[in-house]
Amino acid sequence: MINLADINARVLKPVPELDYFDTQSAQLCREITPLEAWNFAMAEPKPFLKLAFWLRDAVSGVFGVKPIKGFSGKAAMDVTVGDYLDFFVVEYFDEKTLVLTARDRHLDVMTCVSTNGPAVRITSSVEVHNWFGHAYMIPVGVAHRWIVRGDLKRLQRRMNK
Repeated sequence: MINLADINARVLKPVPELDYFDTQSAQLCREITPLEAWNFAMAEPKPFLKLAFWLRDAVSGVFGVKPIKGFSGKAAMDVTVGDYLDFFVVEYFDEKTLVLTARDRHLDVMTCVSTNGPAVRITSSVEVHNWFGHAYMIPVGVAHRWIVRGDLKRLQRRMNK
C-alpha cells in the first residue's frame, strides 16, 4: 500500500504502475468521517447496480470468480482491520482514512475513502493479473467513475442542505 500524501489517499502501488486509477472529491459544509461517507454512499443501493452485480456474478462465475452479490446497504457503526464491508476487506482505518480491498486471481482492487477537513475523496486503484481482469475493467472502469461522481454529488447535496 502506497500513501499519496498530497491527496490523503492510499493506492495499491505507484500510480504510473496501476492498470486503473481514479480519484474524485467533494467539498462539504462540515467534516465527516470516512466511515460516515462510506455508509452514506452505500445506504441506498442503486437499482442499476443490483442488476450490474447480478450480471457480473453470472458472467464471472463462468471464469471461477466467486460471487460478490453487490452492496447490502447495511451501515457499519465501527470497523477494525480485517472486518468486511460487504465484499471488501478493511485493510486500514483511522480517523481520516478507510482503505478497502478486494483481491482475487484476476485483479486487486483498493478503494480509499479519505477526509481532509470538510473535503471527502474517493480514490480507487486496480492491478490487473490476467486477460479476464483486463476485459472486466473495460466496462467497470467507465461505470465506476460515473457511480463515484454520483455518490459524491448526493453526499454533497445531503450534507450542504
